[in-house]
Amino acid sequence: MARYTGPKTKIARKFSEAIYGEDKSFEKRNYPPGQHGNNRRRGKKSEYAVQLQEKQKAKYTYGILERQFRNLYAKANRSNGITGEVLLQLCEQRLDNVVFRMGVSPSRNGARQLVSHRHITVNGSIVNIPSYQVKPGDVIAVREKSKSLEVITNSLSNASHVYEWISWNNDKKEGTFVAVPQRLQIPENINEQFIVELYSK
Repeated sequence: MARYTGPKTKIARKFSEAIYGEDKSFEKRNYPPGQHGNNRRRGKKSEYAVQLQEKQKAKYTYGILERQFRNLYAKANRSNGITGEVLLQLCEQRLDNVVFRMGVSPSRNGARQLVSHRHITVNGSIVNIPSYQVKPGDVIAVREKSKSLEVITNSLSNASHVYEWISWNNDKKEGTFVAVPQRLQIPENINEQFIVELYSK
């Protein structure tokens, strides 16, 4: 599956935010890349530029390419809820994101790889599709043969985030997607209304 594999610090600097997590290189130069990146007098962005940047930030944060993201927006737009909120909820329900939230991997890229390499099960069956939409009540677990993988044990030992919509049993290395998170429960710094305005044009 196609995905972004370029320099992550450069992307983080573009948004002036460490969207990929802790990054020492970003901390040293937390301003936009390029020869004019540190220029305090950079011109004011247009409304379209602000909206586009917010969409790009969401795409890079969740590791989703344009076509997939547009499809998620179309699905959110057809729903009965608030479009922007539903869009972020659909992103949160991706299997790779849920694996990341559970602490099985320290990054979404790592979680995507674990899913693709068949280390993760949903309700007892192996699922190797990172974009698989997890539903409330689904049980996500590390496959029996993969429970001793160093990358997984290290990640779980360092995991510190606790999310209300997810339960996790570290002994069994399995968790339950309890409920779809509400917008206030989603920690990502994304203004979803800008994305809705961009796609609504």
